Amino acid sequence: MTVGERIKDLRGQKKLTQTELAKLVGLSYIQVGRYETNKSNPSADVLQRLASALDATTDYLMKGTEDEAVAAQLTDKELLKQFKQVEQLNQEDKHLIKTFIDAFLTKRQIQQLAN
Repeated sequence: MTVGERIKDLRGQKKLTQTELAKLVGLSYIQVGRYETNKSNPSADVLQRLASALDATTDYLMKGTEDEAVAAQLTDKELLKQFKQVEQLNQEDKHLIKTFIDAFLTKRQIQQLAN
């Protein structure tokens, strides 16, 4: 998938028109269309503004890594922010948080099976 295809895909997921996305990042809808059809590549500054408007990262827009794709699909901005903060913790703290999450999810699954 190209940069343009990822921009178009994320824009579609957010149900934005090219005009709406263009207004969010200070561009014309024509320029957004050029990016989406790979007729032009965004500058670093524009790429950052696009990533911000699409709740993605510049890495995802440029490379499309699987981990970044997951982050791009997370719609809960607060949760995404928390996950980013957790990534900065040491391994022991990360392990503890993963254990808490796993325990909570397991509890929910057991509750659902019981109902």
